[in-house]
Formats: sequence, C-alpha cells, structure tokens
Amino acid sequence: MDERAVRIPVEAEALDGDLVTPPGAVGLVVFAHGSGSSRFSPRNRFVARRLQERNLATLLLDLLTAREEREDQRTAAFRFDIGLLTERVLRAVEWAQADAAVRPLRVGLFGASTGAAAALRAAAAAPDRVAAVVSRGGRPDLARDALPRVQAPTLLIVGGLDDPVLRLNQEALALLACPKHLEVIPGAGHLFEEPGALERVAELAADWFVRHLRSGQAPRS
Repeated sequence: MDERAVRIPVEAEALDGDLVTPPGAVGLVVFAHGSGSSRFSPRNRFVARRLQERNLATLLLDLLTAREEREDQRTAAFRFDIGLLTERVLRAVEWAQADAAVRPLRVGLFGASTGAAAALRAAAAAPDRVAAVVSRGGRPDLARDALPRVQAPTLLIVGGLDDPVLRLNQEALALLACPKHLEVIPGAGHLFEEPGALERVAELAADWFVRHLRSGQAPRS
C-alpha cells in the first residue's frame, strides 16, 4: 500500500487527508464524514481498510479546516452547512483528478450521515467526475432538491432499527432517477455497532464500488 498524508488547498487554508493507494487500484473512494466527525472516524476507517483489500484507493479527509474545526467544536456552526461540505467534497475530487498517483482512477463517494447529503449533492453537480455513491446511515433529505439530478449509481445502506432515517432513505430512493438500490441491514441501528453490521456495510460498499468504478472511461481532465 502506498500511504501518504495530503493537504488540499481551500482558499488560504487546507484540508488534511490520508490517501491510501493499493497496487493495481481499480478506483478511488473519497469519504465524506458525518456531522461532528473527521477523517479519524473509526467506522469510516474500518470501511476504508476493507475497500483497500478490494484494490480500491481511499481518501479520508477532514471537510473542515483546522480553524473551522475549532470553531465548530464550540458552536457546531459548520457541521450542518451542506453547501460548504459539498464544495469541499468537490474540491477533493478535483484535487484527486490532478494528482499523478490517482488521476487515472474513476471516483466514488462514500458518505455517512450528513456527509451523505454532501456526497449526493456533489454527484449531482459533477456527473462527469463522480461515478458511484454509497450512503451509510445517510441524510439524503438534506440533498432532496439535488436527488433527481444524480446520475451516478447510488447505494443507500440503512440499519433496520434506524426507523426515522430508513423512512428518509425510502423517500430519497423514489426521487433518484439513477441506477439505485436501498439495502436494509436487519437488526442494525444508526451507527451499525451491532456484531457484523459494519462488516456488512463494508462488504456492500466494496461490491458496489468495484462494480461501478472498475469499468468505464477514466475521468475527464
């Protein structure tokens, strides 16, 4: 595995990220974490390791700068700013497609909670750059107006015990016009902490990304 820390410029600051590229990578997955989380999210890092085992490169990054993160910890001012988070996801995709190590790879987005809304909005805004989306316990209702414009094949994963979020995802599925699927994991809650639940999330995500990122043309420059 080629592992390196990266810094993605945004205005006068930067987003910190961790890029891991396995030999013979068949695609790149950019992670958009949920509210109040970061690139150190143990759940996302677990999923990332499983994706790497399937020859998928992963980019885990903080969607807020260090200054914004400090302010958000005090005020929660940025964690629900879906517009800002979407811009950061798009900036990460743009950065990846200019980086020599991963430039040839098609890009997928893995979003959790509010990060899923940012991933879906980013996919709608850049259909030529985003080739697949996976949402884990996501809030697609926060991207409701963008859902009909999403073209990338989209997998929504929800815990069977997460009733409010399950309803929101069922409504979102009806609005999506792209290739789509809703997978409900029986006995799992919002954080997929139950035995075997997160492993199933990782398996489903890996299958989806390998299927949709391995084939097709390289991203446009």
